[in-house]
Amino acid sequence: MFSKVFVGSDHAGFNLKKIIIEYIINNFDVEVVDKGTYSESSCDYPDYAMEVCREVQKYPNSVGILICGTGIGMSIVANKFENIRAALCSNSTAAKFARLHNDSNVLCLGGRIIGQETAKDIVKTFLETSFEGGRHQKRVEKIQEIEKKVKAC
Repeated sequence: MFSKVFVGSDHAGFNLKKIIIEYIINNFDVEVVDKGTYSESSCDYPDYAMEVCREVQKYPNSVGILICGTGIGMSIVANKFENIRAALCSNSTAAKFARLHNDSNVLCLGGRIIGQETAKDIVKTFLETSFEGGRHQKRVEKIQEIEKKVKAC
């Protein structure tokens, strides 16, 4: 299990973020840190993706959850950060394999795309599933090597 879960959203994901935070607090023994936004006022999703990803980078035994309208923008921004493997998931099967095979450490959700119960199920699966390692480890290492090569360019 993770030591911390950092959660962030833009205005379009704000209401689902509140529900997800409450769900995690009530169902998991883990520290939850809300990185904003704190209202439905229009804001820019890259700012909150950056806040969450920086924290996940600092705390290796942590994960992030990012929520915007579709989850697409958050996932694009999150995957710009070294050692962040963000997965946009719309069902629990995708969340399971994001963790099992990709060692994903940031979950992205679409607040305008999925319902509350589906989102809770996705979060539950994401938090309860461990990286399988084995043959998948070399693939994750290849991702990290690509990040280093791109950074050096």
